[in-house]
Amino acid sequence: MPDPHSPTDWTARRAPSLAEFEALAAAAYARLPDEFRALCAGLVIQVDDFPTDEVLDHMRAESEFDLLGLFQGVGLPFRADVSGQMPNMIWLYRRPILDYWAEHDDSLGAIVTHVLVHEIGHHFGLSDEDMERIEASAG
Repeated sequence: MPDPHSPTDWTARRAPSLAEFEALAAAAYARLPDEFRALCAGLVIQVDDFPTDEVLDHMRAESEFDLLGLFQGVGLPFRADVSGQMPNMIWLYRRPILDYWAEHDDSLGAIVTHVLVHEIGHHFGLSDEDMERIEASAG
């Protein structure tokens, strides 16, 4: 009888579902440094299989696999004190991330953390070095 806990038994293995991927993203976000997360008060993390056609067109993507994630919103330092503003959101696109994971040696958790940090970090104008330090401190 196959042992589903054996690293050599792949017969029961499958890609994480949307719900499992959301849990992975929430855990990755929770490991980010407090001061980095403080920039993102009220941030909502959403997971979908692919970006919408509208997003693909807006980003001029050639394929639905081109975007791993997207930041939508206004960075906290730039937000006006106006009621009714939509929360900042990070979209993680499960299928493109899984495709990227299949082609690289990084762990799925490391890739999700990288996408989160970069979607938030580029929006706030952080340098690549700053984002590398944040990723490293997330473990």
